[in-house]
Amino acid sequence: MPNDDVNILDRIEARPQTLRLIALDRVRDAILEGRISPGERLVERNLAERLGVSRSVIREVIRNLESEGLVEGTPSGPRLGIITIDQAEQIYDIRIQLESSAVAACARVATEATVAALRSALAAIADAHAQQSAIGALRATTCFYEIIFQTGGHVIAWEIVQRLNSRISQLRAMTLSVVGRQAAGLKRLAGMVDLIERQDASGAAAACQKHVREAAKIACDRLREAKTSG
Repeated sequence: MPNDDVNILDRIEARPQTLRLIALDRVRDAILEGRISPGERLVERNLAERLGVSRSVIREVIRNLESEGLVEGTPSGPRLGIITIDQAEQIYDIRIQLESSAVAACARVATEATVAALRSALAAIADAHAQQSAIGALRATTCFYEIIFQTGGHVIAWEIVQRLNSRISQLRAMTLSVVGRQAAGLKRLAGMVDLIERQDASGAAAACQKHVREAAKIACDRLREAKTSG
């Protein structure tokens, strides 16, 4: 009889957890694709109806998005946060430091398998661009950097990046929407992989810094334009 009770509890706990994660992914994807605008209010009832889930699930989703820095609480209810220029500059400064260090470490120990995995991730990014899948490109790019951080042994740094990943992806989606940036960014990443393959740690780190600085300029310019037009 006790075993039956445990089985029942296990079954109940598993279902809402899966539902919450699915709902979380869908709302986050909508944010990254720009289907929810910065400053837009997130109404529990509307989101629950659109996704076909309970409002309690949506409340959990919103709490998760708040912890990721995408959503902020206001007196009138939760709203999609607006990334300021100052915040964007700080995020890109962190990226430059953590990513260039990880790229250098990766280059020092990279194997043929590492390079093959990175080139596979690049192919996935290119394929996502060809299919005009912003989410696919963002996920493949995250995979690309995870390989670099894990190979270089920068596990703690990757944990920090993951905590910022939603906002990094939000900014990355903004830069990729600029004409020509997809091809240019992919070319920069491919050049970085070439340097990693040659185990040129300093060269790979410098290429990484240049790539992130270019992205930072594009993102901050876009934010300034939005602020002026708003």
